[in-house]
Amino acid sequence: MARPHAPGLEVDMHRTASDRIGVGVIGASTVNPGWAMTAHIPAIQALPDFELRAVSTSNRASADAAAEALRTPAFANPEALILHPGVDLVVVSVRVPYHHALTAAALEAGKMVFTEWPLGRTLEEAEDLDARAQRAGMRTVIGLQARFAPAVQEARDLIARGYVGEVLSTNLVGAGMVWGDRIARAHAYAVEADHGVTLMTVTMMHALEAMNFVLGDFTTVNAAAAVRRPLVRVIEDGSPLQATAFDHIALGGTLQNGAIASLLFRGAASRGDNLRWEITGTEGDLVLTAANGNLQVADLTLRGGRGEQTSVAPISTTPPDGVGANTLRQYAALARDLRENTRLVPDFAHAVTRHRLLAAIEKAARTGVRQEVV
Repeated sequence: MARPHAPGLEVDMHRTASDRIGVGVIGASTVNPGWAMTAHIPAIQALPDFELRAVSTSNRASADAAAEALRTPAFANPEALILHPGVDLVVVSVRVPYHHALTAAALEAGKMVFTEWPLGRTLEEAEDLDARAQRAGMRTVIGLQARFAPAVQEARDLIARGYVGEVLSTNLVGAGMVWGDRIARAHAYAVEADHGVTLMTVTMMHALEAMNFVLGDFTTVNAAAAVRRPLVRVIEDGSPLQATAFDHIALGGTLQNGAIASLLFRGAASRGDNLRWEITGTEGDLVLTAANGNLQVADLTLRGGRGEQTSVAPISTTPPDGVGANTLRQYAALARDLRENTRLVPDFAHAVTRHRLLAAIEKAARTGVRQEVV
């Protein structure tokens, strides 16, 4: 489990039990552990600003198991968790089709909400949830954690200090790791586009969040996407699945600073580089690499070179501190936001900007026509 000493993490070690933020996590099954158990629960337990006050799962048996394992009240339905008086922050960490209804219910109950990315299945759902949050006047958090990776933050700082000069271009090649010709049964829903957890909506968008955080937003995009492996086999028994979610995506575009950007994502793990992100400027270059193609959870290495140097050399390496480390850092940033009334953590309004970018990419891929990003 990632601990509070993770690089890039600031915590308040002086919180008392009476002023901690009470958190309720929807989707915290210990029987079939998902992202809630991998990232959210360890972060909440590690940081003194937060206290786990309740969890909910999909049935009574798994709720009882969670209550025993986590030593906290556990409900067999999310409505009871949302209405729990000790819960100040509701975490929605379930499959995407349920995000809208659960997030809307939490906002209606007057709770802060941390919803995993994507915020909704569609741009319209995301816009609706942002509008609800604005009307309710509630703090919101979207689970876009790539910006909190130390190497990503350092790259942004170096560029701001002029390390590469004027940014000319950037290119990123990544791998979704699981969208190959075989997939574990637990992840089988990811091959269906309608479920909202795809190479394009998740892996690619987390990478673009990092790119836009470091270099600025897109103004235009072109894209191509395809299902190159339409038949996928379940690893456990070899049963066939018909894939409808894109497993290869390429896009190009222009950033607000005029730089040219390109990106290629492959569905399966590569025998070569699973993640390589290059940033080229008039005075230097930066390169971020990782063995894991999912940038938001990868242990990144940052290299750079400038001036008379003819190659890049290591600048920093993120130590192997667990796939949930950036979520831990995001919670720490949220605690600071709440203490100091700052806005370090991306909220639902920010999520809408990323959903608009996603909608533009999808339309460009479908029509073959360049799209403006608004």
